[in-house]
This record gives sequence, C-alpha cells and structure tokens, in this order.
Amino acid sequence: MYDIVIVGAGPAGLTAAIYARRAAKSVLVLEAKAWGGQIINTPDIENYPAAAHISGADFANALYAQAVGLGAEVRLEKVVAVEDLGKRKKVRSTAAEYEAGAVILATGSENRKLGVDREAELTGKGVSYCATCDGNFFRRRDVAVVGGGNTALEDALYLAELANKVYLIHRRDSFRGEEAAVAALREKENVEFVLNSTVTALLGDKRLSGVEVMDKLTGEKRVLEVKGLFVAVGRVPENECFRALIEVDESGCAVAGEDCRTKLPGVFVAGDVRTKELRQLVTAASDGAVAATAAVQYLNG
Repeated sequence: MYDIVIVGAGPAGLTAAIYARRAAKSVLVLEAKAWGGQIINTPDIENYPAAAHISGADFANALYAQAVGLGAEVRLEKVVAVEDLGKRKKVRSTAAEYEAGAVILATGSENRKLGVDREAELTGKGVSYCATCDGNFFRRRDVAVVGGGNTALEDALYLAELANKVYLIHRRDSFRGEEAAVAALREKENVEFVLNSTVTALLGDKRLSGVEVMDKLTGEKRVLEVKGLFVAVGRVPENECFRALIEVDESGCAVAGEDCRTKLPGVFVAGDVRTKELRQLVTAASDGAVAATAAVQYLNG
C-alpha cells in the first residue's frame, strides 16, 4: 500500500513525486517506456526558468535523480487500469497490482498521426515523428516538416542544420508557435514555407520518395521530392484506459482545472493529459507540484 501512485514519469509525474516525497508520503511512479517523457527528444531547452540551455535528456536525468534521491520508487511497468475502491485505489500494471490512497495520472500524450494512406507502412522508412531521433539519417537530403506549433518549428530549425532543404508544411497561413522561432526560420536560406497546404499522399515504393501537397485555397497539387517527412501535428492524450474512471473532453483530455483535481475524489491529473491552454515543460512541472499538493491535502483529510 502506497500513499500515492503516480502513473507516468515525465516532467509532471516526477515533479509530483518530488513534492509528494517532501510531504513525507510514500510514492510509487509507474512508467511504460522511459523516464523523462517527450522532453528527452529536445536537444536544447531554452525557455525553462533559470536554465537557459540544457538538453532534454540531461533535464530528465536530473529530475529522475532528484525524485529517486528523495525516496520515490520508480518502476518501468505499463499501467492498464485504475479501479476506484472508495478511500483506496487499485492500480493494475502488466506486472503487478498496487493499492494507494491517491493516484496522479501524468501519462502525457502520444504523436498525432496525419491520417494519410500508407502512413503506418512508411513509418521508419522516411516518415518520422521525432526529428532529433532520426534527423541525422537525412543529412544533406531534402525533407519536409508538417505542423504549425512549437514542435514543428523546432524540428524545422534542427533539420535546417542537417538537411539540404526543409519544406515546412502548414495548413494555415500563420503559425501557432513562438514568433522568435518563425523569424529564425525565415532567415534560413534552405527553408521554404508551404502554407495553407495539407499532405494528401505519400509517394514511394519501399521508402518515401516524396509527398503530394494540396493548396487549400486553390486546390492545386504539387509534389515535393523529399526523402524524409517529419510529422509534428500535435499530440493525443494517453488516457484510453482511464476513460471509464474520469471525465474527458471531446479531444480525450482529462477534464480538470488548474487545481488538477478530477471529479473522482482521490484521482488527480497533471501535464499534457489534462485540459489546458499551454502545454510546455514549465506548465507540466507546475501541474506536478499542484497535483501532488492536492493529493497530500486529500490524504490528510
């Protein structure tokens, strides 16, 4: 029996573990993949307070070491269900079952797919969802990035240093990401914006050889002869197995306000998995602190 079981070892989950341990609660963190979450794929974090430059991997490792150093237990196990037993909650993983007085869901999100024919078939064969993971395979080649948020802009900037040419495809005429990143991309001679456009087909036999894009205003189609397509069109919250337990909105995000409390007493959410306007490293850490504090208050009555 643990005081708090945290599902997910990304920035939100590990921050929650730190705050819960500092409140002298026993903590178990369960993670399906690897600690750190999606931030481990970021080569250089520039917008976290007091850390002007740090790699995502270094940040994640330091966060993990801090949580474990305070006494949090971290296990690599995929959680498949959480059951409400009233004052107690049962958390079932692929390896075991655990009981806790409170549960914090910090499962984050996964890559949203384009939904174009042959996307799954060509994933790993030219189609990628992680520029920092796979970008080096396309050194001195033509590539394309799809998306309009910060991730897409960061991917394009990263790839511009490796690739021969980078096409940045976005369905609108303006970007949702930071203007500083957009301005930096405009300065790159090997970056071309393909705006008001969507990817309509993936070309190539055994590997990607190009993408067909359509201008939404004119209906005109063109083919971009690229060897790599990096998809950055958002994330989908990973809470499928919790939907019977908590309320979710139309996009699948757990419904909770800034207090990170769900409608089910004893269950809290933190990070990208919940409804929120801004999904950034700093807000994930903030959610972790808030959720853990709320869970401690709940346990203390």
